Amino acid sequence: MTVMEQRGAYRPTPPPAWQPRTDPVPLLPDAEPYRVLGTEAAAEADPELLRRLYAGLVKGRRYNAQATALTKQGRLAVYPSSTGQEACEVAAALVLEERDWLFPSYRDTLAVVARGVDPVEALTLLRGDRHTGYDPYEHRVAPLSTPLATQLPHAVGLAHAARLKGDDVVALAMVGDGGTSEGDFHEALNFAAVWQAPVVFLVQNNGFAISVPLAKQTAAPSLAHKAVGYGMPGRLVDGNDAAAVHEVLADAVRRARAGGGPTLVEAITYRVEAHTNADDATRYRGDAEVETWKRHDPITLLEHELTGRGLLDGAGAEAVRQDAETMAASLRARMNEDPALDPMDLFAHVYAEPTPQLLEQREQLRAELAAGAEPEGAQR
Repeated sequence: MTVMEQRGAYRPTPPPAWQPRTDPVPLLPDAEPYRVLGTEAAAEADPELLRRLYAGLVKGRRYNAQATALTKQGRLAVYPSSTGQEACEVAAALVLEERDWLFPSYRDTLAVVARGVDPVEALTLLRGDRHTGYDPYEHRVAPLSTPLATQLPHAVGLAHAARLKGDDVVALAMVGDGGTSEGDFHEALNFAAVWQAPVVFLVQNNGFAISVPLAKQTAAPSLAHKAVGYGMPGRLVDGNDAAAVHEVLADAVRRARAGGGPTLVEAITYRVEAHTNADDATRYRGDAEVETWKRHDPITLLEHELTGRGLLDGAGAEAVRQDAETMAASLRARMNEDPALDPMDLFAHVYAEPTPQLLEQREQLRAELAAGAEPEGAQR
């Protein structure tokens, strides 16, 4: 006898027809990634913005190449290149107001530099000198996040706090496709949607989480479709189209600032270089695939648009390249200088009020350093 067959068993009346609390249709992304360059929409793009994006892409490509070379020379411990993804990096930085916050992942040093952080300071973490080489409050840039997706809940927390305080602030959080498989991604999007926090999530889908292709991470139609499950809009954009990425992010930022809540943006791009200098990408992808994506290069796409509209000539392009070379030369020279590091700084930025254990450790290190500095042969 089942429970429902027992005498006096509870028999509920049929429930009312179920209706969704939110109409899912407006939240769904487009069937194809949104594009501007090479379409009729390009004619409406601001010429000055296109030039700024182009200068940022060229400088970003040179920055990636120089940082990769510094890694090979032993001046960086590791460098996750964003070559091929410069459109996402530069657009993310340019779309924000000065009062807004950027929450980058470890691959987003270019976005950090484009936001105004000194290139050497942006690379300090990857050099191994400090946990963060810059003051996050100076440029409203959170520390580079090496653990996957842990910066996303932080971005939501800051955005929610800003809204409660009445501050007109938006947080833009960047993450890779691999980060969407982390629990922090789910928690951040869920809280952001429930609280209607003014935050924009930018997923750079570059095809691989190290060696794991997207097909082995999710069966969703796109990562942008995941937005519907949390109750926020999902946008799908060509991540190599700098004008399109900027437009989509600008719309999401405006919506967040106006109280419309969060947006999940998936930018379809490609990681041209290996995951890091420690990775051999030839073990999991072929050269033909890489070459195909190189023909959809973000710099080439934008340069073609600018020259076709008469907005960029040979002299202008050369001036942009020379500016990038000047940046690279400065970065190279400064990174070749050995940094002056104080071991006592290990304890300087841990807690606002140092714990007794931290004070004890600090004095222990101070004593060891003092003993090591004594003249050779001195009594110990």
